[in-house]
Amino acid sequence: MLNRSNYLNAFLELFYPRLCLVCGDKLIATETYLCLKCQLHLPRTNYHNEPDNPMEQLFYGRLPIERACAYFDFKKGSPYQKILHQLKYRGLKQLGEYMGAQFALEIQDTKWIQSVDFLCPVPLHPRKERKRGYNQSYHLAKGLSDKLGIPVEQEALIRKKFSSTQTKKGRYERWENVETIFELRHPERFEGKHLLLIDDVVTTGATLEACGATILRDCSAKISILTLAIA
Repeated sequence: MLNRSNYLNAFLELFYPRLCLVCGDKLIATETYLCLKCQLHLPRTNYHNEPDNPMEQLFYGRLPIERACAYFDFKKGSPYQKILHQLKYRGLKQLGEYMGAQFALEIQDTKWIQSVDFLCPVPLHPRKERKRGYNQSYHLAKGLSDKLGIPVEQEALIRKKFSSTQTKKGRYERWENVETIFELRHPERFEGKHLLLIDDVVTTGATLEACGATILRDCSAKISILTLAIA
């Protein structure tokens, strides 16, 4: 029997149907953000099970890391690009938590994931976070944390300088843009720990490299990297 809330939701569905972010088809009651078909066809990388994968190779000679993985491959023009766009620019911070939780279910039995002590979302500058209203990397980390039981640490690593967007920059320009913008507070929190840096997408790896280098400059820790997508 439908209660008042269910009647209201059913009524709203007539005028504002919930649609799959990828294909635009109407979602059924048991689906959230993505329909089952698009969830099944998500271009997963499975890098969490693949040592020396292309994402890890991206950081060779740049940053000493333990492991690196991304949930799915991102290609410009792909319908799955809409996931990142909605998360980053359309205010769907809960989408980050949903995708983080979905990824967590697939990696929770991975041995190296189980050795992680803290999830560390890449910080936004306070000005940019106020403008956007949230940090998408934090919400991705929160979704992971809820399923993996690994705490999120977002106070120690901060972004101390405002930097321009990375979108149209080349690899060297991206590195110059972020080289000195991070700062590690309370480095003792990370001493001897295995940290998993979290970001929404990795392209050249410059931002994640700068984060990791800042941490390793001030303490002895192990660094791994996880992103929602790899471009």
